[in-house]
Amino acid sequence: LLGRLSLWVNHRQCVLISRALCVQQLHSSSAGFTDGSYDGLYPGHIQTTPMQKALLAVGSGVAALQNPYRHDMVAVLGETTGHLALIKLRDRMRNDPEGYTILTERPRIRLSTLDLNNMASLPDGSFGREYLRFLEDNRVTPDSRADVKFVDDEELAYVMQRYREVHDLLHTLLGMPTNMLGEVAVKWFEAAQTGLPMCALGAVLGPLRLNTSRLQSLFTSLGPWALQNGRRSRCILSIFYERRWEQSLEDLRQELNIEPPPVTLSATNKSST
Repeated sequence: LLGRLSLWVNHRQCVLISRALCVQQLHSSSAGFTDGSYDGLYPGHIQTTPMQKALLAVGSGVAALQNPYRHDMVAVLGETTGHLALIKLRDRMRNDPEGYTILTERPRIRLSTLDLNNMASLPDGSFGREYLRFLEDNRVTPDSRADVKFVDDEELAYVMQRYREVHDLLHTLLGMPTNMLGEVAVKWFEAAQTGLPMCALGAVLGPLRLNTSRLQSLFTSLGPWALQNGRRSRCILSIFYERRWEQSLEDLRQELNIEPPPVTLSATNKSST
């Protein structure tokens, strides 16, 4: 019975997402594009109605719960549920000089924009060297971050994109690997820091996948530490990290008001979500 229920949920999930996207494709083809590639908000944007967003949120949410490492479903869930939180994050960036510069210049964190040789030559303890070590130890790449599609505002879409591309930098700042315990700790921090519903959902449901010893570590040390630091730290999206590679990790943590982690977790080869 449980097996049949799981298959039915998967089927319904696929149907919901497919219907929403098919309706959108028909709408787009009939409306026409000004340049033949997108509707004018930003490249790759898919215009969706509130009902379509709701269907996408439900379908992607079910998929993400079944497999937290489904980057595509986590991305869709974040885009279709985060409008109000994105507005607040955008306003925080606008009210910060460095954040305002980021909104103006729109930097991207990709392999094509990183000078890996220069980062590798930086001393141990520098933010750039520790970030590169994080990528190597956890076998992840910034290019795995999906482009935003379902946010119906160009500036808010960039805020969401910036959040995604800063995620691995946040792992470095918090000293968290990409195993499930590390991801849940980061989600607790992000939930307190950003207010994104996707982060809150991950913070609440992520612990269900942890064993007893890791649950104890989360609730007694990592969780309280992550929540406290997420609430009090400076806006993580208002830091021009690309200009901070040579800064020491310790100094950057102090500037952001982030304490070092209470425990050290080992790296894993699981991809970051």
